[in-house]
Amino acid sequence: MPGRFCASIVLAMGGLVLASSVEAKEQGSRPNILFCIADDWGWPHAGVYADPVVKTPTFDRLAREGVLFEHAYVSSPSCTPSRGAILTGQWHWRLGTGANLFGDFKDRFATYPEMLAKAGYAIGSTGKTWGPGKPETLGRELAGKKYKTFAQFLDGKPKDKPFCFWLGSSDPHRPYKRDSGAESGMDLSQIKLPAAFPDSPEVRGDVADYYFEVQRFDRLVGDALDAIEKAGMTENTIVVMTGDHGMPFPRCKSNLYDCGTRVPLAITWPAKVSGDRVVTDFVSLTDLAPTFLAAAGITPPSDMTGKSLLPILEEKKSGRVEMANNHIIFGKERHVPSQEKPDMGGYPSRAIRTDDFLYIVNYEPKRWPNGTPDYKNAAIPGNWYADTDNGPTKTYMIDNKDKDAEHARLYELSFGKRPTEELYDVRKDPDQLENVASQPRYAVTKAKLAQQLKEELKVSGDPREVGGGERFDEIPYTGGGPKHPSWPKPKKKRKAPKAKATPRT
Repeated sequence: MPGRFCASIVLAMGGLVLASSVEAKEQGSRPNILFCIADDWGWPHAGVYADPVVKTPTFDRLAREGVLFEHAYVSSPSCTPSRGAILTGQWHWRLGTGANLFGDFKDRFATYPEMLAKAGYAIGSTGKTWGPGKPETLGRELAGKKYKTFAQFLDGKPKDKPFCFWLGSSDPHRPYKRDSGAESGMDLSQIKLPAAFPDSPEVRGDVADYYFEVQRFDRLVGDALDAIEKAGMTENTIVVMTGDHGMPFPRCKSNLYDCGTRVPLAITWPAKVSGDRVVTDFVSLTDLAPTFLAAAGITPPSDMTGKSLLPILEEKKSGRVEMANNHIIFGKERHVPSQEKPDMGGYPSRAIRTDDFLYIVNYEPKRWPNGTPDYKNAAIPGNWYADTDNGPTKTYMIDNKDKDAEHARLYELSFGKRPTEELYDVRKDPDQLENVASQPRYAVTKAKLAQQLKEELKVSGDPREVGGGERFDEIPYTGGGPKHPSWPKPKKKRKAPKAKATPRT
């Protein structure tokens, strides 16, 4: 990928060794950084992206006052690897055990908040940061000390220090309050459903409930912007608002289609960034860490694979700013173990997305891409289509798969097995539903994209291409998974009664 990979890649013990130190440069008044990330918020669910129902005035404001990105993608459509990639500026497949859901965050990887702290920044966080999983050194705060609210952090930070704050949220992660969207006044008939979803009241209501939590996250960020304005820090504060991957619905989260990997992204910095711009460059959320470091006058580590977005942000034009940014790569390792026992593997896959095509390679096509329907024989007992979060849409699609040909087709798209290669012509099929990989007229395009993806993965040190990829499937898993509705819920442990004092005689 031209310009995206840095010159030096250091590998040791099968993983990446991150540079241990960075040097801060003198840069007058260094900017504050507010990074706002939702949990499971995907593109295009914001008013400024022309969604007709969801209301996102804060995100829309940031888009007007700064730069709106049309083609922002995550490294992986799964919480732990996506957030690890953001924090380190690395493709998730370079993070060892951190490439999997409920993986470990190894000590050898530094995070951009830790680098900024060494350079004199006050750092802090609230809500969901990295995870689920655990850092190798327990108690390590990967995104800074936890605060109850952003306002509390601002009130207590040293006046002479710039700040870097991670504003996290569990919205719009499942579960949802049933009918919260409809009860808030949303017109469910106006919802533009993803083309992979059947049109039913259950599905429309489920999407509305998702929108309800997107709107709650939008208000959270709005409160943070108010706090910055009240403190007089708006002009020199970089604000980023995005999500960690797509919506928690079938064929979205944990899948490599746009509904799983493409996310909203708006960035403002009034002191240096011209507003009301829409950029079509393909960017990765791994680009944020080097962007923050560069803005603070810190040279990013040479082995950081992300690319600073400052050249794009400091331009004044819209559209394609840097012509080399005409594609992006991403992938998936194990989300929830969801195959039949004893297979604890995931569904490893990689993809390349261009303006015109999405090409996907599935390394283990014999496995279930979104989990086995045979929950009684699942590797983790009771896990049911476990790479898809439970919810009304999932249940409706499974219960009605035999209703008619259309329901059967949509069920197969979300839950059926997939071939080794997938190719989608997004010019004709923007929803990526028709796999044209086997069609002769696409043979040249498929071969070209497959070769390009393979070469870039090799340059990045991806174990799936350079060797050792099977180790991702051997990493211990400490989480659970979506269970079949009939599966017995675990009994709550009863607290032992307090021992009574023995009366004296």
